[in-house]
Amino acid sequence: MASLSVTLNLLRPCSIARKPSPSLRFFDVRNSASSYCSTSRRLALFHLGSALPQSQILGAKASQLLRGEGKPVEAAPVADLSQAGAAIAEENPLEWVKDDKRRMLHVVYRVGDLDKTIKFYTECLGMKLLRKRDIPEEQYSNAFLGYGPEDSNFTVELTYNYGVDKYDIGTGFGHFGIAVEDVAKTVELIKGKGGKVTREPGPANGGSTIIALIEDPDGYPFELLEKWPTPEPFSQVMLRVGDLDRAVNFYKKAFGMELLRTRDNPEYKYTVAMLGYGTEDNSPVLELTYNYGITDYDKGNGYAQIAIGTDDVYKSADAVRLSGGKIILEPGPLPGINTKITACLDPDGWKSVFVDNIDFLKELE
Repeated sequence: MASLSVTLNLLRPCSIARKPSPSLRFFDVRNSASSYCSTSRRLALFHLGSALPQSQILGAKASQLLRGEGKPVEAAPVADLSQAGAAIAEENPLEWVKDDKRRMLHVVYRVGDLDKTIKFYTECLGMKLLRKRDIPEEQYSNAFLGYGPEDSNFTVELTYNYGVDKYDIGTGFGHFGIAVEDVAKTVELIKGKGGKVTREPGPANGGSTIIALIEDPDGYPFELLEKWPTPEPFSQVMLRVGDLDRAVNFYKKAFGMELLRTRDNPEYKYTVAMLGYGTEDNSPVLELTYNYGITDYDKGNGYAQIAIGTDDVYKSADAVRLSGGKIILEPGPLPGINTKITACLDPDGWKSVFVDNIDFLKELE
């Protein structure tokens, strides 16, 4: 039986690396202005922001969110108004989202040397290799790493496309955040392993948390945060957005995330918002950064998407549409394995994939 990780590579990276744009210095991670393509059928299905007609991909039925849309609606008797109101609330995806059982499952991105990256993450960042597989008929390999099992922890999915050794990270992706017990010791370990440190340990700009900034072998920035102990060391994914209020409202409404806090830093000309499905101490969060006056970013072709668990991919897709997002893969079971997913773009063009909770657990078995 095919696995979800294999089929999700319908949404995986371009097999042809673009010419890199000037790289961001990691110490400019806040204030710098910060894919798919293949001859393979799976990659031809989904370019970022576009998809083949639904009938050609999944054959899934069209959304039935607006029942009776375009038809006259008769007024209900007064005695039935309360029942009608309850029924409407029950069918409203934006209300349903608030009670959906959601969590961040994993983040997907592309690397040029899978074994080298695995070695760095396990030896320098303390991650564990959870599983690895090679798919020669599709010309790619992938590996899952993290600090605990996939059924309860946020993990990394690394994708290596045969023959592609470099990706353009772009200016929109910010960093991954990793909580460690001692930032200074971790930095010394990374230096000893030949890793790149772009900001020495010290208090964060505008804050008191001790941090350091490093880069992995592919140039992906990591922020090391001194906060310990924590049940989820893989603590942040930071993306840059052009309109913070718009982005926050979208993730609250469509994704059901809670706005945990915001922080404005006029001295450094940026504002951040932390959102998630739990507290920052116990679960991963999405960190959205708005740099004053910058409304658009180059997303490159390295970072791919975040996968989020849900009890209903159909209602999830409806909520995304109602909140101003774009569905690029209609909800339904993936061919051959019956795992239900849907994929979408937020107002800034960042992609996420919703995966049915029960189907995801079956895949892990």
